Amino acid sequence: MIEELLPDTVVVMEARGDEGADAPLYPQEAALMERAVEKRRREFRAVRSCARRAMEKLGVPPQPVLPGERGAPGWPAGLVGSMTHCTGYCAAALVRAEDLASLGIDAEVQGPLPEGVLSSVALPAEAERIGRLTVERPEVHWDRLLFSAKEAVYKAWFPLTGKWLDFMEADIELFTDPGERTRGGFRAALLVPGPWVGDRRLDHFTGRWTAESGLVATAVAVPHG
Repeated sequence: MIEELLPDTVVVMEARGDEGADAPLYPQEAALMERAVEKRRREFRAVRSCARRAMEKLGVPPQPVLPGERGAPGWPAGLVGSMTHCTGYCAAALVRAEDLASLGIDAEVQGPLPEGVLSSVALPAEAERIGRLTVERPEVHWDRLLFSAKEAVYKAWFPLTGKWLDFMEADIELFTDPGERTRGGFRAALLVPGPWVGDRRLDHFTGRWTAESGLVATAVAVPHG
């Protein structure tokens, strides 16, 4: 599902249901899960199983994926990537660092955000656009999709900056592809100084989204130039 949202150079491995939930962990990873609840342990195992399968496909020996600052996964030298998990689904996306500067993926169960959450993650202009889209195309939970897009943007942003990006510091405009109702793209205008990529400073990210099989998924790929 997420693979279709990213360039062909990116390797995406997915798992559904309980697939990978009992996969073995490296000792360093297992130590992090000693006090975690069972649900968290199973998600942790499954998504790292996806990550190691992606490493193998790129010809990189499987190795631990340990969380670093703000929980961002630490990838082998020469790779950039992103992971996501929600109930019944997880995925890892990896690419060689020479092919992309950064990437971010997110998946969420398709459904409305809890009461009061939209106002805490959406700018007034975003909330207005979400309201219009909800009336025009109610088959997509646009509030949940906006939340997912903001998560994907943050995951692409953080490796380039090492800084937090607040929900209110990116203005995201969602749109559908011509002739489509459950697939499209988005533009995230950065409201704070963006990261430098090569000799250019970014003022926005672009991404893709899909809503299918009870999920919404988003992805951002940041090219070098």
